[in-house]
Amino acid sequence: MASEGSSYGDIHRYEPPRESTAAALAIVLLTVVEVVFVGLFTYGLISGWGLTEVGNMYLGGILAVIFVDLAFIMLLYRKEFLPDVMIVKKRRRKWEDLYIREDQVDGTSLVDDPWDGVKRALYPYYKK
Repeated sequence: MASEGSSYGDIHRYEPPRESTAAALAIVLLTVVEVVFVGLFTYGLISGWGLTEVGNMYLGGILAVIFVDLAFIMLLYRKEFLPDVMIVKKRRRKWEDLYIREDQVDGTSLVDDPWDGVKRALYPYYKK
């Protein structure tokens, strides 16, 4: 957890990225595959593949492969080339969201003595 002296917005942990060569090579290869599928999708749109049922499903499949490939590229980039940073955030208590002061957290009691509460429940016009 955060240390006692940490305030809102302080960086608590910073780990530099690994920047592995294998990940960079994988991203380059996935980008080449992405460009090929985008080109195939564009060619299919221009050629009118979407006008037939089978061609329409084929274009949908190519589009799905494009987005899955893009997701893997982004996953590798985020994991291998972005730093791991933890920023301290101040956790708010529930009563702070209601604009209540700290001395009002428990609320106010209807009666001070529990026996008065029983009397009031049995006879509503009971006065102290």
